[in-house]
Amino acid sequence: MSNETATIADRENPGHGAALAGWQGRAVILFAIVFSFFQIITAGFSPISSIVLRSVHVGFLLLLTFLLFRAKRGSYADRAPWYDWVLALTGFAIAFYHWIFETDLILRAGDPNTVDLVIGAITTLLVLEGARRIMGWELPLLCALFIPYALFGRDLPGFLVHRGFDFEQVIDTLYFGTEGILGTPTFVSATFIFLFILFGALLERAGMINLFNDLALGTVGHQKGGPAKVAVISSGLMGTINGSGVANVLTTGQFTIKLMMRFGYRPRFAGAVEACASMGGQIMPPVMGAVAFIMAETIGIPYSEVALAAVIPALLYFFSAFWMVHLEAGRANLLGLPKEECPNALQALFTRWYLLLPLAVLVYLLFSGFTPLFAGTMGMALTAVLILGQQASGQMKVMWYRVLFWLGLGVCAAVLYRFSGLRIESLAVVMIGLLVALTWFTKGGRETQKMLMLSFADAAKGALGVGMACALVGILVGISQMTGLANELARGILAVAGDNLLLALVMTMVTCIILGTGIPTIPNYIITSAMAAPVLTEMGVPILVAHMFVFYFGIMADLTPPVALAALAASSIAKESHMKIAFTATKIGIAGYVVPFMAVYTPALMLQGGEWYDTAYVLVKAVIAVALWGGAASAWLIGPMNWPERIWATVAAFMFVVALPVTDEVAAALTVGFLAFHWWKTRRSKAAA
Repeated sequence: MSNETATIADRENPGHGAALAGWQGRAVILFAIVFSFFQIITAGFSPISSIVLRSVHVGFLLLLTFLLFRAKRGSYADRAPWYDWVLALTGFAIAFYHWIFETDLILRAGDPNTVDLVIGAITTLLVLEGARRIMGWELPLLCALFIPYALFGRDLPGFLVHRGFDFEQVIDTLYFGTEGILGTPTFVSATFIFLFILFGALLERAGMINLFNDLALGTVGHQKGGPAKVAVISSGLMGTINGSGVANVLTTGQFTIKLMMRFGYRPRFAGAVEACASMGGQIMPPVMGAVAFIMAETIGIPYSEVALAAVIPALLYFFSAFWMVHLEAGRANLLGLPKEECPNALQALFTRWYLLLPLAVLVYLLFSGFTPLFAGTMGMALTAVLILGQQASGQMKVMWYRVLFWLGLGVCAAVLYRFSGLRIESLAVVMIGLLVALTWFTKGGRETQKMLMLSFADAAKGALGVGMACALVGILVGISQMTGLANELARGILAVAGDNLLLALVMTMVTCIILGTGIPTIPNYIITSAMAAPVLTEMGVPILVAHMFVFYFGIMADLTPPVALAALAASSIAKESHMKIAFTATKIGIAGYVVPFMAVYTPALMLQGGEWYDTAYVLVKAVIAVALWGGAASAWLIGPMNWPERIWATVAAFMFVVALPVTDEVAAALTVGFLAFHWWKTRRSKAAA
């Protein structure tokens, strides 16, 4: 990846920063592993209060951020300078202030003393600087401007004016309450998000990526346009365990983009397919993007409801990408891979089926009423058991010995649970401990344990971008709530839109996409949902649908030019202009722009209200609309389409989206007429040829 690409892509998925050498590198790995163990222990056993958890979480984020990211962005020196060590250790040390003086802080809540103010001010400055190192100037500068806005509100003009707050009130809100830096986004980062990042890291280490690629190659690799269909399916499967779009591009794209180009796809199309499919990972249950967890906490519903509402839109999104790939293959007459080069999907599933167990357990627990915290902990523990158990049993040459090993392990766990009185989390620790002891003495066991430790370190490093964004945006959220700015902006949107829901939706969409050119998805969602979601709700849109609308367009901003982070990441692999990839990806991901509007006008698409047949009806409409838009965008259906046909198909698709009286009937008539004409024209052209 070029330096420019790495720098911009780091804003959303900063990766691991600098690779430090010598004792500094070993120290960072140790800090990252301790960070992961701290998160696992607090998730499983809750030994400390929520505010202390958030504070120490931010402390670990600051520690690793200042050690891994240099003051000059793009600099990757292999040693951290002394002043970065000072900043890192200072940020980490003062994070324990909440823990050590927890009782005193509760007793003087709302009345901070001088030491409190110094600690709060230093932490705020460190969060701003740490976030700047990861994601650039744009968002940190915006959040920093909110501090003088809170202090000098009486002197501001127009709707910006407010009563003003003194320095003590601002610092108390930003660091000693649950509305600022230690607010809901940081809580979600310290609990759900970190666990699911670790869950995905362990599954990737266990070989899940190879399994997904083999399943995709074995099922569609030999079909027309097979390599591109493989990209869509493998990226969609990756999205079930990894909620980061850019990470998906850089992971699966190394294989799929090159495969597509090898079989005749243009570099711009190959990069666009991977970018589009990978961004869909953020809306693909069960492990969606970090925003989904924040959304669940913000509107006070179980995460499983958010995931369930996202199922149909996610499937429509990937159907759109798959359909566009199929049409492009037909237009350019691109064939699939030779059958003999494709792996056997059933054999891959038969030999590595056990890798799907943690994902199955996660889905079962999420939709059985358990919290995401418990589900993520159990999924992660089961993955660790599988990795260690596979290493231990792999030394046995006879299959029945391996079967007996797993049966014995299961019986041991059942007996301990039945007679020891251990909680399920404690039992998981005991079983992992037994396997660690066992693999210590097996061939390759210590290497496996080292691999697990490195997975913990990678997960901690991978959580820095999300965690710092959550802490930073708390400044903006806290001051917006103090000053009432969010309510003022919402009233402004209502005044402009009036009773026109479509205008309010378009304004929200444009805001999300514009913000997405400068800031990551998480702050984009938090800012826009605070302003626009209440407006949509007041206009009668169900609260979950309103927040999902904001969420979707925050994601689509990463596909939309000019920035288009996912396209930027894909361009480093495809060796093509990222703007060309971005425009092509926008065309391929048309469903991502259309489905949110359909869901607002027909909430049954997100399973919000109505009966099953209402959902089935709107799903059929959505599929037909996406199919028509795909044909119009690619100028191909069963044959080439001229401009009048493309306009005809576009109008028919649009009529399916507009939920007004008789529009469905008009759309159906236009569709039937178009398909009949297109079939007749194509057949006549073939006969003439």
